[in-house]
Amino acid sequence: MTAVRQRWWKESVVYQVYWRSFFDSDGDGIGDLEGVIRKLDHIQELGVDIIWLNPVYESPDLDNGYDISDYEAVMAKAGTMEIWERLLSEVHRRGMKLMMDLVVNHTSDRHPWFKEARSSRGSPKRDWYIWREAKEDGSPPNNWRSYFSPSAWEWDAETGQYYFHSFASAQPDLNWRNPEVRQEIYRMMRYWLDKGIDGFRMDAIALLAKPEVFLDADRPEDIRYLTNHPGLHEYLREMNAETFARYDVVTVGEAAFVSPEEGLLYVGEDRGEMNMLFHFEICDEMPSWDMLRFKDIQRRWYEGLWGRGSNSQFLNNHDHTRQVSRYGNDGAYRIASAKLLATMLHTLPGIPYIYQGEEIGMTGVRFDSIDDYDDIAMKNRYAEAVARGCDPVRTLTRLQPLSRDNSRTPMQWDDSPNAGFTSGRPWIRVNPNYIEINAAKDRAASDSVYRYYQELIRLRKNNPVMVYGDFAELPEWKGDEYLYVYTRTLGDVVWLVMLNHSDDPSALEWPARLLGAKARLLLSNYTSNRGEEPLPADLRPHEARIYELSSNGASLIS
Repeated sequence: MTAVRQRWWKESVVYQVYWRSFFDSDGDGIGDLEGVIRKLDHIQELGVDIIWLNPVYESPDLDNGYDISDYEAVMAKAGTMEIWERLLSEVHRRGMKLMMDLVVNHTSDRHPWFKEARSSRGSPKRDWYIWREAKEDGSPPNNWRSYFSPSAWEWDAETGQYYFHSFASAQPDLNWRNPEVRQEIYRMMRYWLDKGIDGFRMDAIALLAKPEVFLDADRPEDIRYLTNHPGLHEYLREMNAETFARYDVVTVGEAAFVSPEEGLLYVGEDRGEMNMLFHFEICDEMPSWDMLRFKDIQRRWYEGLWGRGSNSQFLNNHDHTRQVSRYGNDGAYRIASAKLLATMLHTLPGIPYIYQGEEIGMTGVRFDSIDDYDDIAMKNRYAEAVARGCDPVRTLTRLQPLSRDNSRTPMQWDDSPNAGFTSGRPWIRVNPNYIEINAAKDRAASDSVYRYYQELIRLRKNNPVMVYGDFAELPEWKGDEYLYVYTRTLGDVVWLVMLNHSDDPSALEWPARLLGAKARLLLSNYTSNRGEEPLPADLRPHEARIYELSSNGASLIS
């Protein structure tokens, strides 16, 4: 394979902090920046390098901070600019970096730009957003849906036009065709970069470009039409030249509905756009675990990007159900399953991301009433379905598994009231299993999920093969529905990873070329034994093992 260029961010592990659910320092029931500062040791001791902080900008908070009303101020719920600056300093003092989450596809409808834009059709900022006339019958300009509502258009009675929104109606999309918009966005980005942040996670970056003409979609329920329009990559290259290229920072773009070929356009190292990508072929398009589909996705993205661009490895975040509940076994094998999923994400090619609570095996939750949910997308879908006559109980049951609130319940710090998250009433209910699953308990145990994550991260830091090593599946198990067996190879170093993603044991019939191979066990989620041993004849339920093969390992695996 193509040699991989060395970059500091490729060697990093990222920890996502969804601050409103992380730790509440003042008892108002909402996590805050002061709370993040107080828990930085927990993050640092994992060994991670980069903290990804969800949006903290001034916002009406209708979509948990992704509706920004002032890009250069801090939301009162989160704290103050002074506290944010202290957070940045404390992160840097601990040898970590801070990556800010930034939304530039849209703003809040309460942003001064939009207030001025909707004040009249002749407003100087009218063209900062996307406006269209109604059809002759008064209906929206086309039949497109948004992510959160049945139409991507909202009627503005004052000026008699529709405006476009890819998400909620309170989140109008910016008009990236307007160079004044782009230059103001770049100026704002430099404001934060000059403060010393270490990069951006760019939200919904695939949506920036819009078509010249908004035609009806043949299948409006398939919202792929919101993304990847002509002009997008010109915007991203301009953004890079005006901002990122002037600093030593890391960038990751959230890009839905992209193939590996399209993904390379975002992160190709010769293109000057982004450093790495979040694609959602797994989290958005694989509702439950499907090993063969997962293998195919990993294979295609490796072949499409390796040596030319970088990918991210994740199975959950603030928008997706916790991985051990959705893709693993959060019952009898919760601990082993959480460790197996971690092993997989940290040994596959790409930069691993840890979502808060993942490192202690937190699970998803199912509330009994729609009133207990905060997820705007879920609540809108529920209301729409019930209005059509669907049964409320069945509708709730159908929507529960993939609700974004599954991953947004408060971090479970200990077994005290509210899981030690707050002394007040939490903004969203705590998962009742915090008595059993919490950070204090995990950190006190030598064989816990938390300790296992520490081991994985330590291995990655000390062994370049986990970062820069080529990837290959052993052909004997390519079609296996439960076993995932692959190698990472860098020069003479060959690591063999074997995973049994099943509630049952799985036998391993090793090919002749590997019989008698010398193998040194580096890490297993079932045993702490290390050292040379024969390759195992079987794997227990949800067992994961990492071996280093002998010096002639490269000739054995092909």
